[in-house]
Amino acid sequence: MDITLVQILIAVIGGAFAGSINTLAGSGSLITLTILTEVLGLPPNMANGSNRIGVTTQCLTGAYVFHKKGKLDVRLSQRLLIGTILGAFVGIYLATQVSNEQFKNVFKFLLIFMLFVIILKPSRWIHENEKPIKLPYFLDVPLYFAVGVYGGFIQMGMGVFFLAISVLLAKYRLLEANALKSLVIGLYSLPAIFIFHFNGLVDWKLGAIVASGQIVGGWATAKYASDAPKANIIAHRMLILAVIAAITKIFFFP
Repeated sequence: MDITLVQILIAVIGGAFAGSINTLAGSGSLITLTILTEVLGLPPNMANGSNRIGVTTQCLTGAYVFHKKGKLDVRLSQRLLIGTILGAFVGIYLATQVSNEQFKNVFKFLLIFMLFVIILKPSRWIHENEKPIKLPYFLDVPLYFAVGVYGGFIQMGMGVFFLAISVLLAKYRLLEANALKSLVIGLYSLPAIFIFHFNGLVDWKLGAIVASGQIVGGWATAKYASDAPKANIIAHRMLILAVIAAITKIFFFP
């Protein structure tokens, strides 16, 4: 399809904003999926696949910056990385076979619950001195696997749920949890692009336009957050705003 300069500008600027939100919070796919469907005219299943281009590039860019800044330690997090990635492959397969509309209905009410979790007792999210703990296998493997299935299936909002488990249960600092989130999403989204592609669900041209903005947004935000003295507080506030925006979008502007 032919696209105008205005559509390209909206896609790039919106992608940059989404990349920034995704790096420190989550639910940026609400923006990019809306751009891909409403601005660029893709059907929902094609938008879901094309969206993975920007998700992958933005997350891997952010993870690289966090790693260079010393905010990403993979050695302490191998179990959660493996569990989430394995779950994601199950979710990716489901996404190529069935509609995600029913999953979206569940997502609405999960977000409302998550908003209360984020707002109540903010100190649980902004702890600075605790070290991550290793959760027992029977707890962290099913939890991260389930989050991976969700992320592989629909992606939208996956980061919020990943952060909740990592910060509230595993006691990661919010910035470090965001760094891990960027890495794990980037790792499973890379093969996901090609899985969606082989099922005819990726528009490389339109997906790349949105992705160009997401890369810039992800890189700039990761670089700023890594050096900001109150990055965890900023991330917590952005997380609240992202979830409120997601709830507003889903309930009032479906």
